[in-house]
Amino acid sequence: MRKSGFAIGGACFIALIGKAALASGGADGAGDTANSFFHQFVIAGGKIVWFVLLPMSVAALYLALDLALTVRRRRLLPATVTGEILAMAHAVVPAQLPARLSGREDLVSRTLLRTLSKSRRVQADIQHLQHIAAECLQEQGLHLLRKVEWCNIIGNVAPMVGLFGTVFGMIQAFNVLGIAGGQPPHDQLAAKISIALVTTFWGLLIAIPALAVHGIFRTRVETLISEAAVEVEDLLFEIPFGQVSTGPCVQASFAADSLEDRRTGRREPPHRQRSGVAGESA
Repeated sequence: MRKSGFAIGGACFIALIGKAALASGGADGAGDTANSFFHQFVIAGGKIVWFVLLPMSVAALYLALDLALTVRRRRLLPATVTGEILAMAHAVVPAQLPARLSGREDLVSRTLLRTLSKSRRVQADIQHLQHIAAECLQEQGLHLLRKVEWCNIIGNVAPMVGLFGTVFGMIQAFNVLGIAGGQPPHDQLAAKISIALVTTFWGLLIAIPALAVHGIFRTRVETLISEAAVEVEDLLFEIPFGQVSTGPCVQASFAADSLEDRRTGRREPPHRQRSGVAGESA
């Protein structure tokens, strides 16, 4: 729905720009119209600005707003998500936990939901669960980064389009000089030079914010994924997976330890206890 709305809005925007350009082309260009911002920075840029660079600016703005609403800590990694999931895990049986997690949108809940669904098909130990959770987090991170990458594409393509407009305008300006024998009409020469400069202006105006948005949100996504991985690893040792083979040592640790004890260092985490037992037996 959002994509179709964006496409309709972009088509209407291009139609309005084309209509305004045709209307301005029929006018004499004198007075306030010739000195207006719209005439100097849109109409004077020609069709490269109207039908290429302006739609790219709309796409970049849409992506920036979409990322600002989507990639938020409050939405993807709330501060209370670990406590809420632990409370649900201890309040219901393991078979009911996926139904409780299905409506949540944060990274930790989605990762645990995928891990629980996969652990039902295979008898997995805790290392296997960690591997499944890491794959689920990586998949979610790549999905978010694919949106962010569109800003990088626009930021790299826009200056190239602006450079193309610059070369195109300068070629036309030199053609006017050649045809007029070195004494071209000033208005024609100025119009061709305007195409060269305005397309460069729009290319840079689009590229700089788009690349800044790409850098900001890429860093934010990587940070949220890293923090979510730590939260998921803690929860994997606290949630009693009914159909997961964790071994007697880890099951005993589940019954004895709590998340607060491990965080304060009063007891070793279950995975360290198990590695220590394995070392002694070796």
